[in-house]
Amino acid sequence: MPVMFATSEEAELAFYDALERADLARLMQIWSDEEEIVCVHPGGLRLVGLHAVKEAWQEILSNGGLHIRPSSTVVLHSMMSATHTLVEQVTVQGTDAPEVAYCYATNVYHKGPTGWRLVMHHASAAPSEAGRHDVHDAPGLLH
Repeated sequence: MPVMFATSEEAELAFYDALERADLARLMQIWSDEEEIVCVHPGGLRLVGLHAVKEAWQEILSNGGLHIRPSSTVVLHSMMSATHTLVEQVTVQGTDAPEVAYCYATNVYHKGPTGWRLVMHHASAAPSEAGRHDVHDAPGLLH
């Protein structure tokens, strides 16, 4: 029986938790089972379809969990879809100590009979100052 995500935010929390745990089965429960899903990893090719997306995540997670802290999320909602844009703080083990890199990510979710499902994840490298200086307008701010 498929897992039901009541909101796109719930699906997104599960997405980053599955990455942290290197849980491919859980990760793929978050993705829609439609063949039109799309995933683009930083510097990577555009992957289209469930098989290609699963194969890429399997290879990535074979090295263990990913330490990603999502922040600065901006959510655009409609009745049947939600688009989340965010900054991912990715921590990797460097030669001497942990190193931090930043990515900009866009996650698109669609609402269907089994709740909210991920249909697109696109991440790209961001400037190193993205976590500290990422600027977005505050509502009501006059320029």
